[in-house]
Amino acid sequence: MSERKEKLIQDIQNLLNSYEGGSNTSINPALLEFMDEKTLIGIIDSLLDQKEDSKEADVEWLEQFKITK
Repeated sequence: MSERKEKLIQDIQNLLNSYEGGSNTSINPALLEFMDEKTLIGIIDSLLDQKEDSKEADVEWLEQFKITK
């Protein structure tokens, strides 16, 4: 497996582990090594989009408690 693919798989694992309250995730690289770099990058993009969406939902929820003067 190329060094670039190993890095992409590590990035996916790090993103999965960055969710608060989640359990620690460990990915067996052999399960993802059949994927090409474009697919791995797509997974990373999807995880980043999900993370962004959850932050936006949190901000919207917090806004309801904001006191306006």
